[in-house]
Amino acid sequence: MNEKLLNILRQVDTPTICNAIEGVQGKRGFDNFTKKTMHISEINNESIVGYAVTAKIIASSPPKDSPEIVKSRRMNYYKYVSEGKTPIVVVIEDEDGLNPCGAFWGEVNATIHKGLGLKGVITNGTMRDLDVLPKNFPILSGAVGPSHAFVHVTEFKCKVDVLGMTVYPGDLIHADRHGACVIPKDTIEGLENSISKLVSDENIVLDPARKEGFNYEILEKAWLVIEKSRNNK
Repeated sequence: MNEKLLNILRQVDTPTICNAIEGVQGKRGFDNFTKKTMHISEINNESIVGYAVTAKIIASSPPKDSPEIVKSRRMNYYKYVSEGKTPIVVVIEDEDGLNPCGAFWGEVNATIHKGLGLKGVITNGTMRDLDVLPKNFPILSGAVGPSHAFVHVTEFKCKVDVLGMTVYPGDLIHADRHGACVIPKDTIEGLENSISKLVSDENIVLDPARKEGFNYEILEKAWLVIEKSRNNK
């Protein structure tokens, strides 16, 4: 992905990306996105964009492995995420599912990951320490809670599922306060043109709709222009 496209992706929201992906594919039905309402730690001017490093955690029960193995796994996890393809976004599946009970994401872990160069977090799990989380490091989570419980890393560099979104290491992620999606590899080349056409088509109806005097007749004419544009793509 070139720098121009990366900057474009950062400036548009995730709903636009989902629509643009369908534009490249030539049909509706793209479905590799999160499907539950999520919490975001901060709203920035830019969307979260990056290549996925992945892991699984659990917090509802203590680790079954020895403390030495648990520590080694966590440090190996930190090394793994720090060496990801840039820009890096971490995607973590909480194996407690829809009932997460312990936060992996608080002041300490968020600050560590930001310091390692990561650009943000997507998880179905829990975050906490909302008032002291590092700035410019957005966390998109499935829950907010006070405790870390028994949270620990169980696996990393693996396939994960976050609220209906399936992610493999290296997948290109786009996310904002609406949720997250995986950009299919075979759509990346056509994404810039698809975004441009999508915005242009929407403005055909949005521009008159924002002006005084807008009515059904104007809408009908504008919609015919949109349909013609879509049929000529």
